[in-house]
Amino acid sequence: MTMILIGLGAGGCSFSRNGSNGPFAKADEGDFTGSIARLAKDAAPTETDLAFARNAASDVLSKGDKDSSQHWENPQTGARGSVTPIAQSYAAEDGRKCRDFLASYVNGNTESWLQGAGCQSSHGRWEIHTLKPWRS
Repeated sequence: MTMILIGLGAGGCSFSRNGSNGPFAKADEGDFTGSIARLAKDAAPTETDLAFARNAASDVLSKGDKDSSQHWENPQTGARGSVTPIAQSYAAEDGRKCRDFLASYVNGNTESWLQGAGCQSSHGRWEIHTLKPWRS
């Protein structure tokens, strides 16, 4: 009899009818649960990963669209993600137009979020002044 795996909803869970554990899946030490794992110390974004994310953030903020995202990828490390502006723009203390954003970070089995903010320079280019791990 062949082994049958059945996915349960969108949660990605499965079980095997022929498994030695009955209808329950056995998790190994390396298995991840939950939708977003915290950044491990050895899986933190590199400076070049952050540079790619900053460039994508600057590009998507310059579009000014309410519902847009910008993909980014670092071919050297394999890290990738997307940047999405959140909320409306606001005026900074110095009068510059600023906007907050979230950036996804995916590298191998590591998935996390970064939060950031950028402000428009006097030349019209968006400069990213913060980009750090997201704290919910």
